[in-house]
Amino acid sequence: MILVLEASSASVKALLYDPQKSAVVRMAGEPYPYEVSHTGGETGAQDADAVFSQLVRLGREVAGGAEIDALVPTGTFHSVLVCGRDMTPVTPAFTWEHTGARAVAAELRASKDYTARYYHRCGCMVHALYPAFQLLRLKRQGFCFDGAAVFSQSGYHFWRLTGKRRETKSTVSGSGLLNIHELAYDEELFGEIGITTDQAGRLTDYRETFPLSAEGAGLLGLRQGTPVVPSYPDGALNQVAAGALVPGIMSCSIGTSAALRLSVSSPLVPETPSTWCYLSPVSWMSGAATNGACNCVDWAKNNFFPNVSYAELEKEPVDFSGLPFFLPFLFGERCPGWMDSRRGGFFRLRAEHSARDMYFSVLEGVLFNLYQCYESLRAIAGVPRHIRLSGGVLNSPEWTQLCADIFGREMSCAKAPQASLLGGALVGMAAIGQLADLESYTVETQNTVTPDAERHRLFQERFAAYMELYNQEAV
Repeated sequence: MILVLEASSASVKALLYDPQKSAVVRMAGEPYPYEVSHTGGETGAQDADAVFSQLVRLGREVAGGAEIDALVPTGTFHSVLVCGRDMTPVTPAFTWEHTGARAVAAELRASKDYTARYYHRCGCMVHALYPAFQLLRLKRQGFCFDGAAVFSQSGYHFWRLTGKRRETKSTVSGSGLLNIHELAYDEELFGEIGITTDQAGRLTDYRETFPLSAEGAGLLGLRQGTPVVPSYPDGALNQVAAGALVPGIMSCSIGTSAALRLSVSSPLVPETPSTWCYLSPVSWMSGAATNGACNCVDWAKNNFFPNVSYAELEKEPVDFSGLPFFLPFLFGERCPGWMDSRRGGFFRLRAEHSARDMYFSVLEGVLFNLYQCYESLRAIAGVPRHIRLSGGVLNSPEWTQLCADIFGREMSCAKAPQASLLGGALVGMAAIGQLADLESYTVETQNTVTPDAERHRLFQERFAAYMELYNQEAV
């Protein structure tokens, strides 16, 4: 039995998986939003211990006293917190939604030489979402790192469960702290921050497990000594669950944020920054991601239709030809322009447009930004043979069809309701020898969505208009 615990951007999740039956035994019916989502009123600044407490409570509930053979804690790509000498957090856990490092990132981006060297060294853009620049921000604010320990949020959870400070190379590759050519912490960057690599967790992978501590066992109601797999980020685990660890298969996950990923044999970084290069559990991933996805859709629904369900909102068809346009940068821009100070909004809005029109413009605008990423990614990595879709988008048949129509590509939909949790279960199986290799996993798809050719032509025209607005609004 494999127990997977996930601390995502906005909620905790848990899954109990039986490898012998290739079946989910129990799963939390839905993600549980954080009870303490932000500290100090700052978006993306989370109370690390509160998140951990909520995660283990849900894990204990889902485990339900079962005999667990492997525990797999998972998290996200971009998070960081600092603990003091006594290993108590002295900062919140800063996630990708925290924008405090914008000024630092903007100053550094002003140097094209610095930006190019960093991008080609670490596979990440100089941008506020990356933990590397959160740490530089803390340094410039006078934060004292003497005797401190630096964690990803999921790395902190792993320490709480095992007493061991370990980070996977996959997690660190998305932090902006990994030298992608040496597969080690980037010494130059650590020098800029004013910390040593010893202050961060030792790098490892899923092949090295560690025993569950007495404290962790008591919190989860599990056997002390149960193998615990070092934590991987949800984006990398989506790639596993999509069966996309081989070249030519693109995973497309649309949740709080959205991402496209292609497995490649070596680090792939274009001359001009546009895409990123991270590690999955077994290979490199060339990818692009957006800051705005379900977070923008939730914003629109909650503000325009707080008492109406998504299903009711989307039950009637809509004519997109006359809708306003929406730039989905409520949380700044990640790919492809990397403008963390960019702001979004509605354009070409007229008096006859309704709130429902604006809602559908948000659905379209999110996908237009993702389509921009697709164009950038295929320019450097080639056109994928298959695209596999997962995430919250699958809860909306209208939005799923809209995605296929905008891309003009068939998309297979993940059967697993929470792809990253399934990916965690597969990594757990590989870690304890119940799966020969992760690349051999064959994905089950629920259905394939076929694009409507006429609607694709319409969206090509509207995408051209969107790009005009996007370029006009560049900050």
